[in-house]
Amino acid sequence: MALICVEIETGPNTTGSVIWMHGLGADAHDFESIVPMLDLCAPLRFVFPNAPMRPVTANGGMEMRAWYDIDPNAGLASGTADIQTSTEQITELIDLEVASGTPTKRIVLAGFSQGGVIALQLGLAIETRIAGIMALSTYVHDHEHLGDRVSFASVDVPIFMGHGMMDPMIPITRAVTSREALTKLNYQVEWHEYGMGHQVCPEEINHIADWLNRVLP
Repeated sequence: MALICVEIETGPNTTGSVIWMHGLGADAHDFESIVPMLDLCAPLRFVFPNAPMRPVTANGGMEMRAWYDIDPNAGLASGTADIQTSTEQITELIDLEVASGTPTKRIVLAGFSQGGVIALQLGLAIETRIAGIMALSTYVHDHEHLGDRVSFASVDVPIFMGHGMMDPMIPITRAVTSREALTKLNYQVEWHEYGMGHQVCPEEINHIADWLNRVLP
């Protein structure tokens, strides 16, 4: 099933794309308002996909937009099948960007919380080099088996990780564990932590713009 997306271009003749996935229960408009706050050097195309509606076990089976189910009793590998499906759907969006003239090396995969899990899962396994992975307030899914699924094409992909020190949803310790799993595989992670909860802050937005200007100059 094709994902419905919100699309924003920061100028004519865009030279790169950012596919940015929202968190649990949010939608494609969640980070739309941040785009005008980014002081970007190059005109970019932002693609914000809507996650499918699905029941979420951790929320009493309530249906909401989610990239995967969260079952607190299923362990660290919870949601693996859903995550695989979601990465396939985002791969279709990458293919659409390539078909419209943006090479894979000019595409950033970005995501917040659940969306960041998908960005990391796909960005580390994709067989063609992308411009970078932006992982906000998130973690690596099943980090103990990360080495089994990374691709050679991703070995030098730039990774931005930002997390709130007071995040009540995804404790920063989980993000630190993910960062350590990445660095053990020799990934270069640009790490930032902020005095905030499960959100983004002005300082992080400035860091995001700086990083995007470096990976998509």
